[in-house]
Amino acid sequence: MTQRAGFVALIGEPNAGKSTLLNAMVGSKVSIVTHKVQTTRARIRGVAIEGEAQIVFVDTPGLFRPRRRLDRAMVAAAWTGAADADVVVLMIEAHRGLTEGVEAILEGLEERAGDRSVALVINKIDRVEAPKLLGLAKEMNDRFAFDETFMISAEKARGVDDLRAWLAGKMSEGPWLYPEDQIADLPMRMIAAEITREKLTLRLHQELPYQLTVETESWEERKDGAAAIHQTIYVARDGHKGIVLGKRGETVKAVGKAAREELTAMLDRPVHLFLQVKVRPNWLDEAERYSAMGLDFSDGNA
Repeated sequence: MTQRAGFVALIGEPNAGKSTLLNAMVGSKVSIVTHKVQTTRARIRGVAIEGEAQIVFVDTPGLFRPRRRLDRAMVAAAWTGAADADVVVLMIEAHRGLTEGVEAILEGLEERAGDRSVALVINKIDRVEAPKLLGLAKEMNDRFAFDETFMISAEKARGVDDLRAWLAGKMSEGPWLYPEDQIADLPMRMIAAEITREKLTLRLHQELPYQLTVETESWEERKDGAAAIHQTIYVARDGHKGIVLGKRGETVKAVGKAAREELTAMLDRPVHLFLQVKVRPNWLDEAERYSAMGLDFSDGNA
């Protein structure tokens, strides 16, 4: 059989379930999943195999109304991911329906979709009754000419196989873009930093999830097969440092333990994780911080 390959962009509002779907499609964790909005920053590519087709997923940041430089860079990255893809998948939440945010995305699609295929994915279908689902599907398709509509629960992997099979059929003939055993094109250093940031976001709740970033400073392969990973957590204020550290360092210790356990399971070997917290008041305006997150600093000027 002939090999096929191509790129699929997952777009939608923050918290629509894009990262959960990406991980379900790939069969492994390559993207942060939290209940906080705007947690995905970089366009993370996950690679899935379906028969002879290789599907490269671009998990874009959620599309929302930007207020800060980081927000603008994230939104620009999302639309760039859509423009670079062969197929675009718009995810919406079944219980929220056609929101103002979704309406704005549809307007953007009308301008940017061109002749590429666009599929609608209605996620979290277990939250609403069937008649409401059918009504929402009709309302969305009246609003935009989608090539196909799928109703799924990304969290429970319901409907995911049908979507993956359809996407495989949309890939163009040609050699695979990545080795068969590669599930993401992010360096492990960045994936490790994202895992630690996820644990921080989960632990800190609403306190300062968007005012911090994590960078992997060094990665040492030890003779005993273990990996020694040193990471820095950058925060914007002195008060934030205290929150991240916690009383007697309990918060950062708990975050480090959770991140280390996940990295150990992912790498299937011992991991020694060392975290330090640094205050950088203007990190949100430093080009190198954006590069480390896979974002374009200049996009923040838009």
